[in-house]
Amino acid sequence: MAINIGYLTANKTSAGDEVYTPFYAVEPLMEFLPKDKKIWCPFDEEWSAFYQYLTEQGFYVERSSLKDDKDFFHFEPDEWDILVSNPPFSKKNEVLKRAFAFQKPFALLLPVNSIQGKARYKIFNNEIQMLCFDSRVDYHTQQNMLFTTKGNHFGSAYFCRNLLPTKLELRQLVKYDRPLMNSSERGDE
Repeated sequence: MAINIGYLTANKTSAGDEVYTPFYAVEPLMEFLPKDKKIWCPFDEEWSAFYQYLTEQGFYVERSSLKDDKDFFHFEPDEWDILVSNPPFSKKNEVLKRAFAFQKPFALLLPVNSIQGKARYKIFNNEIQMLCFDSRVDYHTQQNMLFTTKGNHFGSAYFCRNLLPTKLELRQLVKYDRPLMNSSERGDE
């Protein structure tokens, strides 16, 4: 039997819940996001790949985070059309429930195994769409904002609502490294 070393050595603490999306994992969404829509990134700092890349592509992006005292479960911007982000995995049920409650399109990057579970079965109620990839996403960590950590132990997909043309879309990831923050932005120098 094969042993999944990545899983066995993965950080199982609450800090292990916090990984940051690389730019290349934001790109596959572009073909599905209308340019005239306002995007809300509710778990994102100014340095996040979602905020930076979507802004660079000409989207109007509203971002918020706990660091701004804007808790996703208690805050909603006045105007937004589509929710896009990589939420904390440990809060996936609560995040998905609230995302569906808005009755607006969304794309949330989550582990593929998030499709399973009795709570999520009730939440999805056959309204879920998925954007899946040909390979696993390698994420940035708090310790490494310059390069992604290779060898991720879980597959990821965008769980969407009213965004994709079909229930399942498959795309190829073209991986490259682009820093989320450089050393001077992090205060390492």
